Amino acid sequence: RDMRAAVAYAMMMAAMMERRAASFPLPGFNHAIRMFPSHQSASNALDLLGKNRMRPFRPCSLLGCRSMAAAAQVKFGPLRTKEKSKVLVLIGNLNDFKVGGLRKHIPPSLDQTVVTEMLKELSEGGAGSSSSTWVREDQNAMRVVMGLLADKVSRHNSPTQVHTLASLLQSNIGQSGNARVIVAIGEDGGCGPVASALARALPCFSMKSKRNEGDASSEEDRRIFVNFVKPDGSEVEDSNRLQACDIVHKAVSLSMSLVDEPPETMNVDAFLNEAKKVADKHKNVKMDVIRGLELRDRGYGGIWGVGKAAVNQPALAILSYIPEGASQTVCLVGKGVMYDTGGLSLKISGSMVGMKSDMAGAAGLLGAFHGLVESKVNKKIHLVLCLAENAIGPNALRNDDILRMYSGLCVEINNTDAEGRLLLADGVAHACKHLSPDIVIDMATLTGAQLISTGKKHAALVCNSEELENRAILAGKKSGDLCHPLLFCPEFFKDEFKSKVADMKNSVKDRANAQSSCAGIFIHQHLPKDFQGQWLHVDMAGPAFVDERGTGYGVGLVMALLEAPAFV
Repeated sequence: RDMRAAVAYAMMMAAMMERRAASFPLPGFNHAIRMFPSHQSASNALDLLGKNRMRPFRPCSLLGCRSMAAAAQVKFGPLRTKEKSKVLVLIGNLNDFKVGGLRKHIPPSLDQTVVTEMLKELSEGGAGSSSSTWVREDQNAMRVVMGLLADKVSRHNSPTQVHTLASLLQSNIGQSGNARVIVAIGEDGGCGPVASALARALPCFSMKSKRNEGDASSEEDRRIFVNFVKPDGSEVEDSNRLQACDIVHKAVSLSMSLVDEPPETMNVDAFLNEAKKVADKHKNVKMDVIRGLELRDRGYGGIWGVGKAAVNQPALAILSYIPEGASQTVCLVGKGVMYDTGGLSLKISGSMVGMKSDMAGAAGLLGAFHGLVESKVNKKIHLVLCLAENAIGPNALRNDDILRMYSGLCVEINNTDAEGRLLLADGVAHACKHLSPDIVIDMATLTGAQLISTGKKHAALVCNSEELENRAILAGKKSGDLCHPLLFCPEFFKDEFKSKVADMKNSVKDRANAQSSCAGIFIHQHLPKDFQGQWLHVDMAGPAFVDERGTGYGVGLVMALLEAPAFV
């Protein structure tokens, strides 16, 4: 009896190891397991016993956690309801509070002496500071917050002060109960940046098992009422402007949530599903997908090479929006590395933590594409999503391998952790070969060196057109998705990728020679030599992921650059 029990236990363990090997392949491990003489019968026995522990992952909404479905409801426009608010947040500069539009919206029940002291406190605290007190309103207590914006900013900052806005909102809007937000804007001021800031202040995704103590109502019942006041104190009531704000808010929230979700659920399959939801929502958007072995067979060596070792096979997804009468064609190419281990050039010393954000370029462009289509922008827009997981396993890409890219060029791998540029190289080559673009914009969390070049709030630009570069900088200031140009000088940097056996290597030989510019130049080399259009590379490694959260960076930048109504 003991012998039979031991054999049964061994068979069960063998079956479990077999299935674990199938899900998490390691060199030599699969072969060793399959040499076990009774692995098939053991697998059957395990099924009969119902002890299979390799359960498929489930979407977070099925785990009983809070996710996007539980987000607060945001409504833009004048308050048309008698619903009570727990907090009123007023945001503007000192002049807005003293003689401008916000003065009319300070609750009359607030004593003028208290208002004077609050303004004094703001003046001493400077931009980004806030002052609060409590008032009685219809037998209810309401917290009143005044948040201060700067009177002016430096030339490389955004006049919309999105970062300060987001910080003030996140700090003061509270965790529960209804809230009212009133923001002072100029006579013709755009409302889109405020919508973007609000989305950043209210991230949707969470898998916390319970809310903070003291929450009086469920999150989905909470309402945030947002409006804008002009210098004369009148409220913005233009339904088109308010709808444009709602579009931006939802687009940024979508991008943020995709980045925040863990890689066990936000894999290539899940991202494709999100893209399909966007496509299915609009009759004039179509979606095509090239995936798995088809990528290899059709010559997409970069995407296939990076993602071939992962359980979820890599994909190239193309979403196309072609409105009637549009003449200009824009291709958006997004890096979507769903998780970046570094490949066999394994990330060590904790640098792998947070690499779920390595798909923020694709997430930002999916949000931007959704916003542009919703805004009915009159341009032909193609979204090219390059999706893969940079995993390790027996089929993983190796250093010294040579990939034949979709451009026809061959790339020798000298760093498997420089994988994003391989995806984008295939993406831009596909765009130019099949979509006839006037403008190609690629976006990626591409290099850690970007943070050294332009910091944590400004993305880095590499562009072949001074005109497009200047427009992108202006769009960054309009939207609050700040950016700054790097060198575009292929003749100086292409030698960094010299190879003895291929057209180029994928990583530089000298890390002290403008790394982020070089990474952009690598992508540029995969554009056709006869390409006459404009090309813009956006490296947003720093601003895409802040304080362990996605920021939705890129949504506002691209929408502003392509003249969506919220930023005009």
